[in-house]
Amino acid sequence: MRLRVINGSAMSYFDVRIPGLKMTVVAADGQPVQPVPVDEFLIGVAETYDVLVSPEDDQAYTIFAESMDRSGYARATLAPREGMQAKIPERRQIADRGMEAMSVHMDGMDHSNMSASGMEGMDHGNMEGMDHGDMKGMDHSGMSDSEMQGMESEQAKIRENGMLAAGEAQPGSRFGQPGIGIDPDERRVLVYRDLKSFTPWPDRREPGRELELHLTGNMERYMWSFDGKKFSEVSGPIHFEKNERLRLILINDTMMEHPVHLHGMWMELENGQGELIPRKHTLNVKPGERVSALITADAEGSWAFHCHLLYHMDAGMFRVVQVS
Repeated sequence: MRLRVINGSAMSYFDVRIPGLKMTVVAADGQPVQPVPVDEFLIGVAETYDVLVSPEDDQAYTIFAESMDRSGYARATLAPREGMQAKIPERRQIADRGMEAMSVHMDGMDHSNMSASGMEGMDHGNMEGMDHGDMKGMDHSGMSDSEMQGMESEQAKIRENGMLAAGEAQPGSRFGQPGIGIDPDERRVLVYRDLKSFTPWPDRREPGRELELHLTGNMERYMWSFDGKKFSEVSGPIHFEKNERLRLILINDTMMEHPVHLHGMWMELENGQGELIPRKHTLNVKPGERVSALITADAEGSWAFHCHLLYHMDAGMFRVVQVS
């Protein structure tokens, strides 16, 4: 049996499970992917997953979707006969959301007194230190052979133009982590690294340029934006050249997830799967994470580009992409 799960709430993330049944993910955002057997998956606002399930016992099963803030849930029943009903699974506790949510590992820095709003004064516009393309000035004398080999492997992914090869995951991406409040040791959880297309997508060109955008906000004052500017404060659209191949890099400077949605064109998520990276229209970017996607600007016109948490979009995390 094939089920299509769509998060159309516009308000919350859900983790979805069917206690007693294994699910096999076969499509993401309507695009086929190589089958991934899972017990559970996190679904961001506007994301879509198709799953196959094979119930064999003569019993009812609960399709359970619990919001990430644990404030509520939705349930459906999968059963061989009308009127049957299964129990809901045990509810989870609300997960604490501190600096560890951003996977910050900066030796010597004291984050113990830093609130979410306390990050407002940090300069996020100058983060070139995350670019591994130029490491000549670093002192490697104290590194082990395995560490040096790992660095050389990362360097091998950088092309002559200073950009990563197409399909490679960005430094700072966390595609192997399921998300805050979900224990991957408890059950098999889908992660972005699992998503793999069947064949390469038609446009095999390397990106001609990179466009970097920061997801910015202040949780205390409830302000949301791209690059520190609300939609009402920008002077014009983001420009894509018609039919160009580009890399969009998203850096989340906030302590919330943001499901970023581009209208009109597909985003090919660079999750480390090389030529078989998956196509998506919505990318869920974790707190503190750096991700990228390849885009072929083949749809002329003006297109909405925004966080799909609609209250974030309404507060200013919205831009227009102009393809011409």
